[in-house]
Amino acid sequence: MIEGVKHIVAVASGKGGVGKSTVTVNLALAMAAEGYRVGLLDADIYGPSQAQMLGIGEGVRPQQAGENQFQPLEAHGIQAMSMAFMVDINEPMVWRGPMVAGAFQQMLNQTAWNDLDYLFIDMPPGTGDIQLTLAQKVPVSGAVIVTTPQDIALLDARKGIEMFRKVNVPVLGVVENMSLHVCSECGHSEPIFGAGGGERIAEQYQTKLLGQLPLTLSIREQSDGGRPTVISDPDSEAAATFRGVARAVAEGVQGQQSEGPAISFGD
Repeated sequence: MIEGVKHIVAVASGKGGVGKSTVTVNLALAMAAEGYRVGLLDADIYGPSQAQMLGIGEGVRPQQAGENQFQPLEAHGIQAMSMAFMVDINEPMVWRGPMVAGAFQQMLNQTAWNDLDYLFIDMPPGTGDIQLTLAQKVPVSGAVIVTTPQDIALLDARKGIEMFRKVNVPVLGVVENMSLHVCSECGHSEPIFGAGGGERIAEQYQTKLLGQLPLTLSIREQSDGGRPTVISDPDSEAAATFRGVARAVAEGVQGQQSEGPAISFGD
């Protein structure tokens, strides 16, 4: 187990560009709004984005906690750690896989997480070194898969689900992002990326469709501005959807816990 953490939930997608980080930060904030103590680990070493989404300014660094640990930074009531807190925002991480995996393990294990009910891990795209390290080294309570209805995104989402199943990490469900585009002028909605993809993949893999989120300008602006939707517009339909997803994730984790302890894999 990770000290100071009860449950770890990985949020993943098979590919980039589906809004996974936006979903992760809003899901974490929604879980905190439900009364849980929540943390967020940005595991995208090459392209960390959670510092900006949480409104943590450039150059803010974590304080040391003892000899080999750092205090997580706090924003909007949740604890956070990211490579963006360690390096200059414009510095490229020109690292090979083992270094990336090592950095991920250090952020996970050398952060002084303070009595968390849930730690959400914003996974990088793909099924590479960090995903394998997570499966081998960390007792993960479950995974959430983010996709869009687009066929090409669903192909990669399937790979993500298959990966977690191969390493016995329970897939808690699927979040379909960008389900409908809603015109900010007239309110007309249109499924520009297709329709029903999240439902089909959830049915195929006998898991849950946790929620469907619209493609709207406000969600993007709120995340880019450091005040995600759950914080900046808590009465919106999108915020209500995020809270519903958070409740479903909590129920799924508790259900897995009643069936047995989380699995940790060796080398």
